[in-house]
Amino acid sequence: MKLVMAIIKPSKLDAVRHALTDLGVQGLTVSEAKGFGRQKGQTEIYRGAEYAIEFVPKIRIDLVLDDDDVDRAVDTIRDAAHTDKIGDGKIFVLDVAQAMRIRTGETGSDAL
Repeated sequence: MKLVMAIIKPSKLDAVRHALTDLGVQGLTVSEAKGFGRQKGQTEIYRGAEYAIEFVPKIRIDLVLDDDDVDRAVDTIRDAAHTDKIGDGKIFVLDVAQAMRIRTGETGSDAL
């Protein structure tokens, strides 16, 4: 099992969710996040004054998948979140040692 963690632009959340649902993903977790990468934040003008925003709003999506489904999910996220502009985000894939469904006690892939 693998944990796929994607950091994307908030405006791309619906597109990514719909694409993953069409792929057959049963569930995912979405969190609001803030951060910066190569874009080093941004500046905005509010009431005539310029403000530096060091942390850009992002969305973090987490999903745990069987190893066989990871590559398709990563490709799907990349295609749905891609804008060809700086700040599109990142995708990380990590190993998951164990999973358990609390309600039933199922473990491993059965818990997904």
